[in-house]
Amino acid sequence: MLTVDLVTPEKVVSSEEVTMAVIPGSEGEFGVLEAHSNLISTLCPGVISLYEKDTISGQIFVTGGFAEVTGDRCTILATDAFDLDKFSKSEAKALLSVTKDKLAASISEPEKEAFEEEIKNIEKLVELCK
Repeated sequence: MLTVDLVTPEKVVSSEEVTMAVIPGSEGEFGVLEAHSNLISTLCPGVISLYEKDTISGQIFVTGGFAEVTGDRCTILATDAFDLDKFSKSEAKALLSVTKDKLAASISEPEKEAFEEEIKNIEKLVELCK
C-alpha cells in the first residue's frame, strides 16, 4: 500500500493508505504506486485521484503546491485543497463570489493578478463540484 498525506497551510486534509494516486504535476499527470522511485514535482491546479484497487476512492481538487514521493509514501503540500465528495457546488460558488469581491477591492497590480489566478482555480472547482 501507498500512504498519501495531503496537507495545506491550515490543516491535514487527508492521510490514508491507497493502492495508487494520480497527481496533476506541472509536467502532466503522473501515477504513484507502492515502491515508486523518489520524485519531487510541482503541482498545477487539478484533481488528485486516490484509488483502492481499480476504483477511485476519493478525489481532491488542489490549486497548486508540491508533491514528494519516497518509496511507499507520497506527501502533497497543497496551496488549497477541496475534497470533491464533501465540498458542494453552492459552497464553491460562494467562495467564487467572495474572491471576486476581493478582486474588485484590490488596489495593487500584483494583488489583482493573484486574485485573478485564484478566480480561475475556483471556477474549475465550481465545474467539478456536484
